[in-house]
Amino acid sequence: MATTGMHQHDTGNRSESHGGGIWVSSWTAFAAVMMIFGGAMAIFQGIAAIVKTDVFVVTRNYAYTFDMTGWGWIHLVLGVLVVLAGVALFRGAMWARVTGIVLAGLSMIANFLWLPYYPVWAIVLIAVDAFVIWALCIGARDTRDARTQ
Repeated sequence: MATTGMHQHDTGNRSESHGGGIWVSSWTAFAAVMMIFGGAMAIFQGIAAIVKTDVFVVTRNYAYTFDMTGWGWIHLVLGVLVVLAGVALFRGAMWARVTGIVLAGLSMIANFLWLPYYPVWAIVLIAVDAFVIWALCIGARDTRDARTQ
């Protein structure tokens, strides 16, 4: 297609991580929002476990048990890291995408081990982390497609 001196730009929400731009794909933005949401939930979960350990009821005869204060700190630190990576995703940084996938995977494992303490919350966060991983992987494909056009 011939243009008359003007460049046609896809002003949509494609990532320009190769050029350092600030726009990210819609899937990456979705993943970033979900990471911030999931990380904030993990922070609250960690604070609740640290401050008041009797909030959570532990199922008896479960395959594994852990100290509530230790779990609280794990969730608090992991939640803060997930929120920070989610914020960095809005800049379209590739390191934030890879870090987001790794942190979401670690969060899934932590929440699986958290099941005996707060099953509904743990299942919700596992689902959020699964959506984050999916969205980050789909967003990477969209970024490659945008660069080849």
